[in-house]
Amino acid sequence: MAATMGPLRLVNLLNDVFQCFDDLVEKYDLEKIKTIGDCYMVAAGVPRGRPDHAKVLVRLALDMQEAVASRSFGERKLAFRIGINSGPVVAGVIGRKKFIYDLWGETVNLASRMESHGESGVVQITRNTFELISDEFDCQPKGTINVKGAGQIDIWHVLGAKGMRRI
Repeated sequence: MAATMGPLRLVNLLNDVFQCFDDLVEKYDLEKIKTIGDCYMVAAGVPRGRPDHAKVLVRLALDMQEAVASRSFGERKLAFRIGINSGPVVAGVIGRKKFIYDLWGETVNLASRMESHGESGVVQITRNTFELISDEFDCQPKGTINVKGAGQIDIWHVLGAKGMRRI
């Protein structure tokens, strides 16, 4: 899509999308970590731990999907890949210039791979997340995928909250 749009139009479109996402992140009291191009990184449980970290991220992801499906951005209908993984991370600020709060670790790498290996319009999760959310969310097992640096990983797609009617 970026190849068909001028840079200013693309930045305005991304700004509209990210402002929508910022509102949802604030609603759930989560931590927006950064944006990189058209990627939007959010974490739960940092800098303060919270026992519902996985469930609240899945709620956010489903709300993001709903928000994007319910409107147009820059006169375009959009769909996003969303990837979630749960586990320990290292968080902080490093360096001497342009300080930014960031996250590192295998948990972050696998979340990124869930997104990049995912399908448009789908929330794709790892076993770590599935085990934390399966009591509240309907998930469909999708088998395994080969993930660089991690090997074969079991994945699921989140279908929605349990008891929700799906059309």
